[in-house]
Amino acid sequence: MPPELLHFPLSTKRRLGFVDIVKGTIAWIIAIQLCYLLATSILIVAYRYVDPSATVLMAYREWRYGWKIQSAKPIKIAKVPRYIKSMLVAIEDDKFYVHHGIDMEAFARARAINKRLGKPVYGGSTLTMQVARTLFLVPEKSYVRKYLEVLTALELEAFLPKTRILELYFGYAEWGKGIFGMEAAARKWYGCGMAQLSRDQAARLIALLSSPIKYNPETLRKSGILRERYAYLLNNYEAPAGENSSSAEAPSAAATASAAAVSPAAAGTVEAPPPSPEPGVDAETETESETAPAETTAPVTPATPTTP
Repeated sequence: MPPELLHFPLSTKRRLGFVDIVKGTIAWIIAIQLCYLLATSILIVAYRYVDPSATVLMAYREWRYGWKIQSAKPIKIAKVPRYIKSMLVAIEDDKFYVHHGIDMEAFARARAINKRLGKPVYGGSTLTMQVARTLFLVPEKSYVRKYLEVLTALELEAFLPKTRILELYFGYAEWGKGIFGMEAAARKWYGCGMAQLSRDQAARLIALLSSPIKYNPETLRKSGILRERYAYLLNNYEAPAGENSSSAEAPSAAATASAAAVSPAAAGTVEAPPPSPEPGVDAETETESETAPAETTAPVTPATPTTP
């Protein structure tokens, strides 16, 4: 104890000691935060020019759950069909091109939905925040993770153009157990690249983002939320003629009928269903349970991956 404090009463000494502990704790928190920001800033600048070899989420899934992680297959955004980009932005973050990483209206909508449900299911994450979470954080629900997610999203927007952020999303978002990126998911389930997906196949994969671990393109009908997302996408987006080899075909009557059978209420709807819930939350069990309709089409089976 410093000599100048020896003459203070014991209560004062204890109070001053507590203040020192608080100051030291705050200093450590600030230092850790600055180190995190420095590390992520360096990596984000690098990711402007090179693709990540792995992400924190990949490492977490392998270490925490022992999953076999398939190599991600990043794809240049110019090779992603326009209608697939439109599907993703419409269902996950319709203000992606105008916000700067965070969307206060999305936070307000999420708060309203959570209040109605009585549980914190939705977090109002933008596409940029989802990319931040995928690259640098783990999918455990906490206020600390949400805070870091917001900070990292602001960094991403500061250092990367929107096209690169979207490119990283398509290349590294989680699309199943050990499956990262839409290109890898397309090859896993349909045996073709993203550019060769049909409108129905693309709608299934984009809809799946709301719960990619519990469901897959074969089982998404079991989820009321995924059925609604799939039907919305299938009924509101078409592959323009000539954009790619397979999805340029006109939507088949069978595909449209399938969407209506999956979720009649969502067929032809204008307002998009709710976006993906917070990681670690099963939105299906937090909302009213729904009975899945009878299958009307043959189940999707994984295809043998093609050689890139």
